[in-house]
Amino acid sequence: MNAFNYSVFAKGGPVMWLLVLLGLAAAIIFVERALYLHRGQIKSTEFLGGIKNLLLKQRLMEALTLAEETPGPVAKVVKAGLRHATDDEPAMRFALQEAAIVEIPVLERRISALAAIAQIAPLFGLLGTLLGMIKTFWLFNQGGNYATPAVLAGGMWEALLTAAAGLAVAIPAHVARHFLTGRVRLLVQDMEWAGSELMRFLLREYRHGAGEKK
Repeated sequence: MNAFNYSVFAKGGPVMWLLVLLGLAAAIIFVERALYLHRGQIKSTEFLGGIKNLLLKQRLMEALTLAEETPGPVAKVVKAGLRHATDDEPAMRFALQEAAIVEIPVLERRISALAAIAQIAPLFGLLGTLLGMIKTFWLFNQGGNYATPAVLAGGMWEALLTAAAGLAVAIPAHVARHFLTGRVRLLVQDMEWAGSELMRFLLREYRHGAGEKK
């Protein structure tokens, strides 16, 4: 079986190995990004509920510690809001927005590389197809009346295999990019919700409770 696989790749020519490298790169990017985004996904409602409970007890430092120890972009946005818990609304809003703006590029990192792989893999497949056809016609021209199907098959193998390999790399890369983009979108929505909910709580309930205790 291994010999067969190597034979297939060898018949695909040099373009086939480029497509193999692109496929490996896409797989590595997807696994790394999927694990990173999975680690960053938390139960935002429960997390923010715990933060609110601590703030209602006027335990701001413990809330900051909880946000510091919790992984993910939502916790970082909440931490930025807690650091400006006593500021006015514009300053607090700016801090929350700035924290979110910093996190979004981190979440989207290398997803554009997946999109690029999905776009260029079929082009490499087309290039391999053209090279295979050129090779076929060249062999036919060289062999003349003595060109056998076995000789011509080498170029056809290269043409067909690289076309198939290009699609085999591009289709999963497209799917992976859409999956990761969806995960990023969910995290961004969680950040926006947590930021706005925390600001509302700090401005209305936390400060009101602090004023009553004074």
